[in-house]
Amino acid sequence: MVSTFINEGQTKLTLFFLDMFLEPNQLKGIDIWINPHYKIIINQACNGIIPILFLFAAILAYPSGFLHRFLWMFIGYILFSLLNVIRILLVVYFVEGEGGSGNFYWSHDLLGNSLLMLLGLGLFIAFIKTSKRTESSVKNY
Repeated sequence: MVSTFINEGQTKLTLFFLDMFLEPNQLKGIDIWINPHYKIIINQACNGIIPILFLFAAILAYPSGFLHRFLWMFIGYILFSLLNVIRILLVVYFVEGEGGSGNFYWSHDLLGNSLLMLLGLGLFIAFIKTSKRTESSVKNY
């Protein structure tokens, strides 16, 4: 129940931001229409929640203060949500261009997911570098 609520909320947020940048009437429900015969579906795995949860798990597992964790989880959520919208827009751009649906695999699976992984890694490294890891935070963990 809670996971469905979170997932649906993240999908709605992603669709809200996508609607700002797509052509009028290109987004219908969870479908981005490329042409009358081809659409990209923004399902629960495309809303960016999976890398967000991976980052949250890594941050929560690292011994650090509560405020520091909360700050980096907030920063990560915002940046992942924005990058996910950019990632989907890049996929739409490449699929609409020359090569059409043949560009989906490399633009989605290779380029798009690589961007998400690099962001997650960069955020976690920045979190660690800015963390004040002390004996008290290790003991309180």
